[in-house]
Amino acid sequence: MKKHVALFAALAFVFGLGPVAVQAQSAPTYIPMGPAQGALYRPDKGPAPHVGVLVMHRTANYLNHPACTQLSQRGFLVLCMNSRYVGNEEMVRFETMMLDVKAGVQYLRAQPGITKVLLFGHSGGGPTMSFYQAVAENGTGYCNKPTKLVRCTDELAGMPPADGIIFADSHPGNPANVIRGLNPSVTSEADPPSNKVIADLDPFDPKNGFNPNGSSHYSAEFQKRYYAAQARRMNDLIKSAQDKLAKMAQGSYGYPDDDVMPIPRGGNPGAGPGASAALFYYDSNIAEIFDTARPEKLIRNDGTIVTQVVKSVYVADPGLAKIHLTFGGGSKLLSLRSFLSANATRGTNSLDGIDDCSSNNSTVCAVQSISVPELFMAMGAFAFVRDVEHEYDLAITKDKDYAVVEGANHGFTPCIPCQTTPNQYSNTMKNLFDYAAAWINKRY
Repeated sequence: MKKHVALFAALAFVFGLGPVAVQAQSAPTYIPMGPAQGALYRPDKGPAPHVGVLVMHRTANYLNHPACTQLSQRGFLVLCMNSRYVGNEEMVRFETMMLDVKAGVQYLRAQPGITKVLLFGHSGGGPTMSFYQAVAENGTGYCNKPTKLVRCTDELAGMPPADGIIFADSHPGNPANVIRGLNPSVTSEADPPSNKVIADLDPFDPKNGFNPNGSSHYSAEFQKRYYAAQARRMNDLIKSAQDKLAKMAQGSYGYPDDDVMPIPRGGNPGAGPGASAALFYYDSNIAEIFDTARPEKLIRNDGTIVTQVVKSVYVADPGLAKIHLTFGGGSKLLSLRSFLSANATRGTNSLDGIDDCSSNNSTVCAVQSISVPELFMAMGAFAFVRDVEHEYDLAITKDKDYAVVEGANHGFTPCIPCQTTPNQYSNTMKNLFDYAAAWINKRY
């Protein structure tokens, strides 16, 4: 897994009764923010910033995210936050978490000299920030429709909108990742799962196209059946969770509030590919995932920009299949409510048949209701190149941009296994944040 995804170091910060009095991007100020936590990064030098940037994820520790220092080094005030659910996917209430984003926006707005506040959405931060902005611009009518698996409440009314959003390899939404990562060959939802599988849906059977020694090649026919079966499994999981909650409401269930929901062979429990049964992590030839649909801007390693059909240089790793079959790597352990709120979506197939707006955790849905400027940047050595382009296409804002960073991992670092020559992708971090800073400065 660490070949392809630079996940961020989870640092243990000790918070006192108030902020630590230091004033530099190299030594951030740590700020208690109710149930959330913040780290404020100021530029070490230069003029006082007038643009503040908020960086946060659903559950990942973002107090030391690369954007914290990279953006503050470029002259911006950056507030990096951990939500109240950091490290705790089992208890996430995605809708409630928007109160943490609200606290961050309000904090930045209150800082002296700050005239504009932007949201930075990396990975799962994309659906987090875009959902916040969609509700802030449109009110709770956006998130309490009867078609939603979980509806928001009036506690999200009146949230202050931001002035723009940067999407950095933002995935389409955690539920979209989950439906694509489910293994549809399991024969029951018992935990531990049976070793018996549905043979013609087994993604790790060479008869179906799996290659244990390199990139697999799944036929179009197998992919079609597989994607449909993933959606069926997801829909069944949704029905099971809803049925149990209905019994709770009737007082006929063992618990009155919630229950554990294990999902064996449920796919990746985190942000990387390590435990996913998504076909594209094993077959790097699936154009609908790895290639742009048309010529787009590609930021070369030397900083020049060309326009062409971009193909991700991601290198498939068949060794991930072994991780998927483990409990620690391949199983999800959620609650009924966290599943429905942050991990579930209806669909007919997992590739292009996802009912994105059935979940509030959806970048794809949210960008269709956001009017502020948006920058979409995909990492050119990962699996969201087409997804980010799709988000860009659906965005209704009149001010939007899309570009791919050549050779960048999901965590913005160079993809070493993707290189054909030494240091081929050595400037990925610099190129990403130089482009983002130029985009900000041009507009704000």
